[in-house]
Amino acid sequence: MKSIITILVCLTSLIAFGQPSKVEFDGAHWNAPYRLAVPFGWGVERSFIQKAFAPQVPFTGIEDIRYTPGWGNTKSEQYWSYGFLWCLDESPKISAEMIEKNLTVYYSELFASNVQQQNIPARKILPVKTWITELARENDDEKTYYGAIAMLDFMVQKPISLNCVVHVKTSLEQHKTFLFFEVSPQPLQDKVWKSLDQLWQDFDGVASQHKSRLVLKTYLPESTYLGSE
Repeated sequence: MKSIITILVCLTSLIAFGQPSKVEFDGAHWNAPYRLAVPFGWGVERSFIQKAFAPQVPFTGIEDIRYTPGWGNTKSEQYWSYGFLWCLDESPKISAEMIEKNLTVYYSELFASNVQQQNIPARKILPVKTWITELARENDDEKTYYGAIAMLDFMVQKPISLNCVVHVKTSLEQHKTFLFFEVSPQPLQDKVWKSLDQLWQDFDGVASQHKSRLVLKTYLPESTYLGSE
């Protein structure tokens, strides 16, 4: 009898240890291998790339978003203005075509997840359209791109066009590729782009994991965040 119990215990242990553990990604406590500042009052959201995207996306990594304080405020000059980092594993081939294709998937998935929640009627649904072109690289970028995303703004159910600037860097020692997206419906001369640009200028792609995970920093006086009433 004791032998049977011992065998059952061993089998149970083997099954338990043999099963892959399903650990949910905890973005709030994840120790990033880079440093992306958090300006005062801005929002933060982190997720697995393939969880946020469609399953057919051919790369893996982490998405790290910085929302301006006025991102969801329709009366703010910062409405729909935010930056997000793709920290990709290894070195996928980066091109205008690759970015354009994956932004289309990204915003299509984002829109689809909000259709039911926002009760958007079928007659208002518009396909997401993107275009991206490569520019002369800026500062320390390996590549720089510019483009736009045309879609239905699910928050107000009206068409919107978002300008988009994309910066690319790689970290050979960490085997990571970084793409930082600056997004806003505002023209490129608007002051909100200075805040988005500063995020990238202060980005540290080889930050030690012993450094602070979230760095709070104010780039502009608080009054500039409020937008028009």
